[in-house]
Amino acid sequence: MSKQIISALLCAPLCINAVAQDIPAVYEVENTGAHFSSPAMPNIDGLRYCQELTDPLEWSDGSGRIASFDEWAKRRNEIANEIMHYEIGTKPAVNRENIKARMDGDTLYVDITIGSNTLTLRTEIEYPVTGEAPYALMIGTSHISLPGDVMADRPIAKLTFHERQVNGYSQFRGDLDRKNYGFVKLYPDLINNGAYSEWTWGVSRLIDALQILGPEVTRIDTKRIGVTGCSYAGKMALFSGAFDERIALTIAQEPGGGGAAAWRVSHTMTEVEDLDRTDYHWFKESLKEQFHGDSVYYLPYDHHELCAMIFPRALLVLGNPDYKWLADGSAYVSVNAARKVWETFGVEDRIGYSILANHPHCQLPREQYNEVMMFIDKFLLGKKDIDTQNVRIAPMFDGVTDLDKWIKE
Repeated sequence: MSKQIISALLCAPLCINAVAQDIPAVYEVENTGAHFSSPAMPNIDGLRYCQELTDPLEWSDGSGRIASFDEWAKRRNEIANEIMHYEIGTKPAVNRENIKARMDGDTLYVDITIGSNTLTLRTEIEYPVTGEAPYALMIGTSHISLPGDVMADRPIAKLTFHERQVNGYSQFRGDLDRKNYGFVKLYPDLINNGAYSEWTWGVSRLIDALQILGPEVTRIDTKRIGVTGCSYAGKMALFSGAFDERIALTIAQEPGGGGAAAWRVSHTMTEVEDLDRTDYHWFKESLKEQFHGDSVYYLPYDHHELCAMIFPRALLVLGNPDYKWLADGSAYVSVNAARKVWETFGVEDRIGYSILANHPHCQLPREQYNEVMMFIDKFLLGKKDIDTQNVRIAPMFDGVTDLDKWIKE
């Protein structure tokens, strides 16, 4: 039997017979699967070749597919460990005794001490002028890129995660001396991490602080937290939502390649951000060394599985196909592949996408306001009568992109 036929058989999904009921919308812990062990992490010689998108519900060892929602925490933990191992590096867990939190007026301070070193995160909470505490909260990665009038009349607090308090790896500043950054001073053994593991770690420490202080001090309801960002910060928001189950709503605005877009799909496109053409301050350099070119088909996961890690919580991906570099055609395939997980368990109203042209990068057009406000109202403010079932808007790709080429039923 040929390698290609074997690969097709291995990649084909199986069927789940039952749909779980009463699926949670958010959790009180960062990782419900933290107690499960990591799957095996073979080198590329031990990985299977798979040109279509991998099945997010299939166990990493190829032994079959998860049979019920109760097994999702273990499967999600497998995906998380693969992404950390091959792509972004370890996001270390932090014990609560290593964290001290305090408020000074509306400013939140978080001290994280590992060994003899302490990193302090600082941010101001902007409280709404309407509603009553405890408030829902939107975290902006780098800043909140959504227009101010989207949330102006809503009882939602806001804060910004200042990523440079953790590290400075970015395409905007070539920081090669990583040992000088706060995260690496705490974890010198993780000096080869990509920035997205460290930025998601920082977002999680802010959430830790909010939980430690409680709503009496912070006036924040930690069961109603959203995260959003655009472009490289859209990736940051997506990784943050994927790696912290306390985030109820993730809005990834124009996250580009390395965000919602699947590496495999982007590899077949031209002039886009793909695995060979991205910023390797953001990702582990070994990702490119091992999976460059056609070797991308040996990745044991892809970014539809990064998106799927947000299940069963809410995810909205916003795109802008005017900017080819963003690889929105790849994101369209990827989010539709991820959507299969929500559909399997009957909560597909919790995932949506809106990919519209004719507007500048990171400037949300009014044509997309409605979808954003629907997701915010439903998944942060609890308005259950809002129908988000069919928030699947991508006129440039609908009926044109061959999803069957990538997604196997």
